[in-house]
Amino acid sequence: MKVLIADDDPQLVRALRITLAAHGYDVVAASDGAAAIAAAAQAHPDLVLLDLGMPRLDGVQVIEAIRGWSSVPILVVSGRTGSADKVDALDAGADDYVTKPFQIDELLARLRALSRRQGAATDEPTVRFGDVVVDLAAKSVTRAGTTVHLTPTEWRMLEFLARNPGALVTRQTLLKEIWASEQVSDSGYLRLYISQLRKKLERDPAHPVHLLTESGMGYRLVTD
Repeated sequence: MKVLIADDDPQLVRALRITLAAHGYDVVAASDGAAAIAAAAQAHPDLVLLDLGMPRLDGVQVIEAIRGWSSVPILVVSGRTGSADKVDALDAGADDYVTKPFQIDELLARLRALSRRQGAATDEPTVRFGDVVVDLAAKSVTRAGTTVHLTPTEWRMLEFLARNPGALVTRQTLLKEIWASEQVSDSGYLRLYISQLRKKLERDPAHPVHLLTESGMGYRLVTD
């Protein structure tokens, strides 16, 4: 699997190149935003690791450019810790976000999750987590073999999360998908619907392990 690392820190790139190569990844590197776009177009990577603060073009501009032609999974690896930076990157088309400094085990786990999601998004008509089966083709949900009745809005929310398993989905993206408008503001609607979904689908709704909240950003469906 080929990974593009776009970062202007040569020491970090060197360390990641060695680590990822040891885990079977083929690494391509770029040290600025313009070079990252060119490398993405020429090398056709399977995954992209991207810093936000790069010369020539910043990370968000790189994400927007790549998303113009490619759906390759993009994992942002950045020292910017503000929720606004994270939301901007995710809304531009990034799939996940890791803050520097990071644990290499976490980074590798996120890469594996994005790799699985890339296959599941196009190949699997069903998504499974716990004892729940979401049939995207039939638009049905079962839990332990019993049909779960969802409201139309609950289904739309679950469907979008299920079509992007493992990915962090921002609140604004969900609002746009569910209500078909970028002008809708979140006045507690999303918290209400995610709470209802947890009651119907989680083993312990008070301590969810699949329908997770990412504080200040959005939600994530964690599959088995």
